[in-house]
Amino acid sequence: MQTKKSFSYWQWRVIISSMIGYSMFYFVRKNFSFAMPVLSAEYGISNTDFGIILTLVGIIYGLSKFLNGFVADRFNARWHMVIGLTACVVLNFLFGWSDKISVMISGEPSGPDFIGTMVVVMGILLVLNNIFQGFGFPPCNRLLNHWIPPRELATKMSIWNTSHSIGAGILAVLCGYIVSSSGDWRLCFWIPGIIAAFGIIFIIITLRDTPKSVGLPELPDTKTELDENDSPAAYRAFVKKKVFLNPVIWVLAITDLFVYVVRFAVLDWGPTFLGKMSVPLSPHLAGWTIGIFEIAGCAGMLCAGWISDRFFAGKAHRVCAIEMGLVAICLVVLQLLPSTASPVLVLAILALAGFFLYGPQALLGVTASKHATKKAASSAVGLIGLMSYVSVLITGAGLGWFSDNFGWDHLFILMAGFAVVGGILCAFLWNIKNDGYIHD
Repeated sequence: MQTKKSFSYWQWRVIISSMIGYSMFYFVRKNFSFAMPVLSAEYGISNTDFGIILTLVGIIYGLSKFLNGFVADRFNARWHMVIGLTACVVLNFLFGWSDKISVMISGEPSGPDFIGTMVVVMGILLVLNNIFQGFGFPPCNRLLNHWIPPRELATKMSIWNTSHSIGAGILAVLCGYIVSSSGDWRLCFWIPGIIAAFGIIFIIITLRDTPKSVGLPELPDTKTELDENDSPAAYRAFVKKKVFLNPVIWVLAITDLFVYVVRFAVLDWGPTFLGKMSVPLSPHLAGWTIGIFEIAGCAGMLCAGWISDRFFAGKAHRVCAIEMGLVAICLVVLQLLPSTASPVLVLAILALAGFFLYGPQALLGVTASKHATKKAASSAVGLIGLMSYVSVLITGAGLGWFSDNFGWDHLFILMAGFAVVGGILCAFLWNIKNDGYIHD
């Protein structure tokens, strides 16, 4: 009884500590989207240039997430997160001085040479930032699969996944007010960076690794083909079988690509296209809109996880297929709204789309983790992360070029098409088994 009570305490401590820790990564990652309109107005940087940067850093982040998935399965999660977040905080402070750095390099305070140099400097700093951003999710995924039994994973991992929306939502509101009140893009990096610095201290104090690291037994009913003393060769063979040769993982990865196309279209370009609609929104209202999109996503994740375990016997992929269809419907409605539509109505429908979208965003990783087992869960999610960030080829340079040439008029119907394809792919997995563990 005492062991059970202690395990419950540590399980929730790890869930809550890693949630707060991971939300800090968003404070020093998604702030660039809110600086983009100010940088464009102040320096004349085009959407195409921004799109190229977003594409490059997204691919880098996907690769980092992929590689760190393999590291996370074998490394202490607390220190993995601390190293990554510390580097991101330092790079965000440097980004706030990117104009000064550009003057030092180009020798010009303005003009084409200065702007070209500044685009390169921003690109380099963002690439480095996204390399270390890949230190965030993989160790958290390792923790969750070591602390939460498979039968509870959809519900509790959905709770944990609200950390994405908490971090991005609070940041959206914060940066919206920063831009509206000061107009200084530098503060979009410095203020969140200070907050994230306190997050580093919080992780060090509160977070721990697996149950074994605090003297507790490992989870029951999670037997795999590897034991505690597995060799590197045995581990590689296990990962190859459970991840790279597993068709379920690949279908989930491709589906997640389409989920992220829709998600990043809103998160990366939302502050820009919401200000250019037929009923334009002010910067701080656009910030609230993206923030509410994330808040609705939190509620959607919680409901989707509970529904998966309560009504679908843990088959989370079934909920994903249904919700992607509902996302498509919301986006079509947004496309058909007349120019006289109230901004409040736009906000409400976009929030509903977020409610349905963030269920699949959380649960595809749950299904992948169950099928790869706790021994290779982060490796599987790393592969899915790599595929999902291929989406930036579409949402970064693709949408940047499209908006410069054709505007934003058909954005929502385009995103609805991606949502439909993602739902159809996920539906192919309807009857797969629950997990990849060995059951006696």
